[in-house]
Amino acid sequence: MSVAAGEKLYEVTDLKVHFPIRGTNRVVKALDGVDLEWNRGEVLGIVGESGCGKSTLGRALMGLQEPTGGDIRFLGQPLKSGGLRQLRKRVQMVFQDPYQSLNPRMTVGDLVQEGLAIHRIGRRGEERTALGVAALEGAGLRPATRFWERYPHELSGGQRQRVVIAAALALEPEALVCDEPVSALDVSIRAQVIQLLVELKRERHLGLIFITHDVGLAWALCDRVAVMYLGRVIEQGTTDQVLANPQHPYTKALLSVVPNPVPREAGERRQVLEGELPDASDVPAGCRFHPRCPVAFDRCRSDDPEALVGVEGDPGHVAACWLLGDSAPEPQPDPDPLPAS
Repeated sequence: MSVAAGEKLYEVTDLKVHFPIRGTNRVVKALDGVDLEWNRGEVLGIVGESGCGKSTLGRALMGLQEPTGGDIRFLGQPLKSGGLRQLRKRVQMVFQDPYQSLNPRMTVGDLVQEGLAIHRIGRRGEERTALGVAALEGAGLRPATRFWERYPHELSGGQRQRVVIAAALALEPEALVCDEPVSALDVSIRAQVIQLLVELKRERHLGLIFITHDVGLAWALCDRVAVMYLGRVIEQGTTDQVLANPQHPYTKALLSVVPNPVPREAGERRQVLEGELPDASDVPAGCRFHPRCPVAFDRCRSDDPEALVGVEGDPGHVAACWLLGDSAPEPQPDPDPLPAS
């Protein structure tokens, strides 16, 4: 079944993934109420610190992690075990470390054809070989015959990641979930893999979820961005909305440390976050960001802003912050104003 451009591939509602801690009654709340949409042909960036739940979200979308609660719908249908085989043909995942995701005992040719065999695509022999060759060359490994009989340890990091992408492309998926796909690569190789993903998106109209801690990379690559913190999406919208006009203090802090070739204005300082990401088994009361937030006020410490609030005059831009609501404190006058000169 084909999907029209702009049609929803995924709808995620109140998704929870909790991991029990053995020997206790506590749980690690890796995902704790995620709401998200992902459209056909769209590059959606999932941004946040390590430990915020980004990778768990990617695995849940692929059916690799069983949710504790909430709902995941793929093309309008609930994501259930019976439909996972069809889902994984249409949506493929590219993991962070290509060496760990490739079987070291298999040749490149066998790796690229493995998915074809699992899903019974093409006839064994020349037909599957032709599909595998086309996938390798589509991933930039040309000529494919040069790589066909090699093993993963005989390839560079960038070449291994291209093999992973080729194995995904062989199934002609509609979308890729990319979990930090370039973070394990050298800087010069990162640019090549990113350019490949951009070309694949344009030529094949692939949807991409791009999971990353690199805000600058998300800004350059993505159509929309969802910012995660401690198991929740706390701000989302188009890339320009979220990254050019951030509303949540956490998003502002992430952006303040992105290298910028434009000199900062006099007196402007980087907003460096203090402290570490809280323990996901002991989520703070109220807003989960308030212990590190430079503008927290009383309500932030007691009430949890579970709902994403729309930004006035900016349709589609939402954030989970009490500063956007009616309860935001009134600006206080300077108690000791300077005398007029």
